[in-house]
Amino acid sequence: MLKEFKNFIMTGNVIDFAVAVILAGAVGLVVNGFVADIIMPIVGHFAGGMDFASMKVILTEASGVEGEAGYVAENAIRWGAWVNTIVNLLIVGFVMFLIVKAYNKTKTPPEPAAPAGPTAEELLAEIRDSLKK
Repeated sequence: MLKEFKNFIMTGNVIDFAVAVILAGAVGLVVNGFVADIIMPIVGHFAGGMDFASMKVILTEASGVEGEAGYVAENAIRWGAWVNTIVNLLIVGFVMFLIVKAYNKTKTPPEPAAPAGPTAEELLAEIRDSLKK
């Protein structure tokens, strides 16, 4: 059973999948940083200086001092963070679209089938018959 597991793990598909998962995590971090540090400040600038990450609707205010007995944390709907997540999703989707499009361009199209024509023997027979006439 251990030998079968080793054969399964060492197949190309599993290794390729593992590499893809690791790269996807790294690309996710890069894209998250790009959205949070570059795109959202630009969007906030054109939206009148808003920081979407801090936008929220407070349902219950915080009361008391944090760390002391009787402290109640703020309860809020953080819709700005959700907007950031949606922008992140759109950018990741667009990047994945570009990657797949570039990958599809690298694939070579299958060669068209050669047209069915006369064989060499048939051509030689035609030449022979022409010379006899």
